Amino acid sequence: MTVAEKALEYIRDGMVVGLGTGRAATAFVRALGERVNAGLNIRGVPTSAASEALARSLGIPLTTLDEVDAIDVAVDGADEVDPALNLIKGLGGALVREKVVASAARLFIVVVGPEKLVEKLGARGKLPVEVVPFAAGYCRRRLASMGMDASPRMAGGGLYHSDNLNDILDARVAAIDDPPALDLALRAIPGVVGTGLFLGMAHAVLVEDGDGVRVLERSS
Repeated sequence: MTVAEKALEYIRDGMVVGLGTGRAATAFVRALGERVNAGLNIRGVPTSAASEALARSLGIPLTTLDEVDAIDVAVDGADEVDPALNLIKGLGGALVREKVVASAARLFIVVVGPEKLVEKLGARGKLPVEVVPFAAGYCRRRLASMGMDASPRMAGGGLYHSDNLNDILDARVAAIDDPPALDLALRAIPGVVGTGLFLGMAHAVLVEDGDGVRVLERSS
């Protein structure tokens, strides 16, 4: 069984489902599309233009947060997962929309490979921060003053822009001793739209484990 197949066990007929972005989330969306074509009745809320395009190509009916009161289950990947199921996300560039969808979900399920498990967030050395373009230089200087050199994300020979038309700064970090304090400090910088720290949000993390799936559940 794959993590995508395991995630499908959380989906029931009539649900509104958050559709994540990235490699693991794409596998889930494809598996969900097969179930929809077999008769499953759900509506999806995509976290990016890429996941929206994929869902439409698979025949998954879509809706928006303006049209629903809540999302029943959101399924997404992560770049890092610590033992308390706190996450770093955003290497795919959709961190703000992903965080909105995860926050709106009654149940947030994360699908990852075992290499994404870390003892402390920041172990992989990068924390994405989304900023408005007007403030990008200012935000870089503020991050540097906090000991985090940050580089604007590039793509296709130019600046990468999120689906919100914002810039992404990839801040170089070491293992983070106090993720909540860092998240609060970063979000207090004028011009910062959101960070890749997803703290206390995941209800369960599904981890590839050989031919099976290990389920990690939040203790509270």
